[in-house]
Amino acid sequence: MKFQLDEQQGGNSISRHDKNRVWVNGQAHGSSLLVPWRGEVQSWGVGRFEALDEAAFERILALKPELVIFGSGERLRFVQPALYRALIQARIGLETMDLAAACRTYNVLAAEGRSVLAALLIEPQS
Repeated sequence: MKFQLDEQQGGNSISRHDKNRVWVNGQAHGSSLLVPWRGEVQSWGVGRFEALDEAAFERILALKPELVIFGSGERLRFVQPALYRALIQARIGLETMDLAAACRTYNVLAAEGRSVLAALLIEPQS
């Protein structure tokens, strides 16, 4: 007997990922994106880790999460705190993980009803 829903009711869910794409609510995304616990999934507009800047993290503020899960790509890479100063000042937590761990963690927190946002970096393959 199954006791778990296949999809969250009314929220976003990451159903699958690989190094080039992330599937949110069954739809594939091939570039960096912001996945709020509720509402519209948005393109993040960041193509590479080296392109991250303060403006990239300031875009997150408008979505008003309590916690941000930053998926830094295929491998774990940490951003300089100065880049996400706006989040720190707004008392919004930021956790950094590789893409796979970020997707899993986001789903757990969103299923608990937390105001979480996944900021997922998907870099083009060279």
